[in-house]
Amino acid sequence: MSANLEPLIRMANQIAANLAHEDNPAAATADHIRQFWDPRMKAAIREHDGSALSPTAARAIALLENA
Repeated sequence: MSANLEPLIRMANQIAANLAHEDNPAAATADHIRQFWDPRMKAAIREHDGSALSPTAARAIALLENA
């Protein structure tokens, strides 16, 4: 895993954990990332294989790819 990717993975997992109370935490996480992350950050996390992401964060990233 790239050292540049580690902070993005950590942030995605933290966002997912903080939004776990939402009705659809994966959608809320994807929405947060869509709104607040730089396009380069979104591109980098989408290229990641999903390892080290929580299940909710991984679903959120998959939602980004389908948008």
